[in-house]
Amino acid sequence: MPYFGSEETVKELKRALSNPNVQADRLRYKNYISKVIRSVIQGLDVSTLFMDMVKASATVDIVQKKLVYLYMCTYASDKPDLALLAINTLRKYCADPNPMVRGLALSNMCNFRMPGMTEYIEQPIVAGLRDKASYVRRVAVLGCAKMHSLQPNTEIDGIIVNELYALLRDPDPVVVVNCLRALEEILKDEGGVVINKPIAHHLLNRMKDLDSWAQSEVLTFLLRYRPRSDDELFDVLSLLDSFLQSTHAHVAVATLRLFLHLASAHPAVQADALLCTSAPLLATCGAASRELRFAGLCHVQKVMRSQPGLFSTHYKRFFCGYSEPTYIKFHKMEILVELVNDENVALVLEELSSYCTDVSPELAQAAIAAIGRIARTYSEKCLDILTGLLALKQDHITSAVIQTFRDLVWFCPQSTAAVCQTVEVCVDSPQDSEQALLWLLGEHGEKISSAPYVMEGYVDGLKTELSLAVKMELLTTAVKMFLCRPAETQDMLGRLLHYCIEEESDVCVRDRALLYYRLLQRGVEETRKVVTGPKSDPSMSVLTERQEEPISQWASTFNTLGPLSGHDLCLQTAVISAADQPSNSTEKELLPGSKDVTLSSPNDTEEEISLSLGPPLSHETFEKMWLDLEILHRQTLGSPLPRTALDMLQAALQLVKIQTLAFTPGDTVPWKAYIYTRSTGTLILAELLQGDPQAPGSDESLVVSVKQQPVNQHAIRGFASILKSVLQTLNDDSS
Repeated sequence: MPYFGSEETVKELKRALSNPNVQADRLRYKNYISKVIRSVIQGLDVSTLFMDMVKASATVDIVQKKLVYLYMCTYASDKPDLALLAINTLRKYCADPNPMVRGLALSNMCNFRMPGMTEYIEQPIVAGLRDKASYVRRVAVLGCAKMHSLQPNTEIDGIIVNELYALLRDPDPVVVVNCLRALEEILKDEGGVVINKPIAHHLLNRMKDLDSWAQSEVLTFLLRYRPRSDDELFDVLSLLDSFLQSTHAHVAVATLRLFLHLASAHPAVQADALLCTSAPLLATCGAASRELRFAGLCHVQKVMRSQPGLFSTHYKRFFCGYSEPTYIKFHKMEILVELVNDENVALVLEELSSYCTDVSPELAQAAIAAIGRIARTYSEKCLDILTGLLALKQDHITSAVIQTFRDLVWFCPQSTAAVCQTVEVCVDSPQDSEQALLWLLGEHGEKISSAPYVMEGYVDGLKTELSLAVKMELLTTAVKMFLCRPAETQDMLGRLLHYCIEEESDVCVRDRALLYYRLLQRGVEETRKVVTGPKSDPSMSVLTERQEEPISQWASTFNTLGPLSGHDLCLQTAVISAADQPSNSTEKELLPGSKDVTLSSPNDTEEEISLSLGPPLSHETFEKMWLDLEILHRQTLGSPLPRTALDMLQAALQLVKIQTLAFTPGDTVPWKAYIYTRSTGTLILAELLQGDPQAPGSDESLVVSVKQQPVNQHAIRGFASILKSVLQTLNDDSS
């Protein structure tokens, strides 16, 4: 909505710009042009001043030219007829003796978003690629990408691509990086810029000439190159070695990612690279920017999965600052738990115990949980701290301590006696920890003298209890308590079962009560076998320490958004890359500056497909369509059913936009699942079958049968390829 009085303002500006006296005074003329730009920013429609502003571009003042060009780019689409006059003016300035004028004119001409612009800007861009001034070449290279974006569906101009490849050996480092960006944009449908041996070595030798952000970008492009021999590999790593300790964190991390990628067959080299990069990563964790600090902490956690002791001597760097945001404190506490050892356990516990009384309940509970994880190794020191916290009589602290006790007893049976003695005082348990307290009473009721009386309070208040989980846990606890202390528990167990069977409205609680009632009718010993189960071997212990992971398991997501998202994207990356990774039938070495360039093109059998979930299908709709359609494709996938849980298979398919409708239990023969997805307007239905009698030799391998509406053979082949990659990845992980 224009401002009040905007018409008068525009008229006043028009009179001033056309006044010869104002034009003769350069300072006044420039001030009025500045007022026009200010009006544009404020939302006034000053498009009627277009011709006056075009005339104002005829000046040697670079600042005035920039202001006029900004106006032209803003209103070119609104005044296409008048914009043609501006284009002719800009084309004339592209031949100006001043390189700054030539570059500004070319840059702004490429910013005109109008149909048919390509024919006007192509010749100035080609001339700019061969200009003597580096500034003009920088602009012209980026102009190639802008020109391609105006008509993305047209055929790629081989002459432009050849010129850009030739400019990879330009003496100006900014031109080199701009060429990589432009080629990546222009050739994105062909797989992007080709990085082979001559180009890779040329870029490596130019690394020291680039600024830090350009270095980071070139290192990302070099991930596409794989040395052909160990000698070449170590030559490349030697050139990169100095960048591992760069003062710029983004360069050091990008170099580390390239190191891990190239040295995937040399774990010792990868470990040395991680050691060299530890200092830049630590510096990032203490950066002034909160966002950068968070990213550094996430990447440190990723490194610690393979090198848990790498930062153990720097544990104090992960102590929380008072003014730090909560999300950073959470990550620091997680890291501190991993860094605990015999030498620093006392200081780390002292630091964590100070967080337990923080004003933020979430942070305090997280600190208590961290102490509980350390207690799995250093139980005696941690139990004293946790017991002392109960004396504070704060609900959120007491709740977190009881839940920590439950986990500690399960992980460390040797601490059961001390925990049971402490639980005696927790009669009035907060609501959040009722389920944990009931579990402790049921598992170790014989060691807690007041257990029946605590449980009786819950039985008496059952009618006002709203939590389904607490009711279910109370039933189990009451039965277990009856088995170890029948005289004290018989009456309250009877009252509990009677209420749950006769008066409880929830079906799950009623069914659980009926199950226990019928078990008790079979006898105490039969009930004991079912409820308590066999006792575990006391000589066996739970594995509480995280096993070291191979670096290759997370290297592909390093220096991406993967570590920041809180979960690994390795599976998704591996699956999607099988569908959209282009392959060249022949490899041709492209020398920097070569005039004969063959554009890489994807193989016809591996064209990119895009899957989407779309609205869910009902079982009835799926069944009707499955019966009506014919099988268009049947393929043996070469992979058995993964040994992982079927829920993980379902989650993996969901990552690649494949929806699971139904599947049989894992031990069913033949195993069967029905899945579906969408691709470019078509609906794909499929059946996964293990042990198909119509497919000889496929007793172990999964067979996929595909139906589709409407038919698209390319989408079917791509869907089968993605499905095969998911199964192979899950089988590799499970083995």
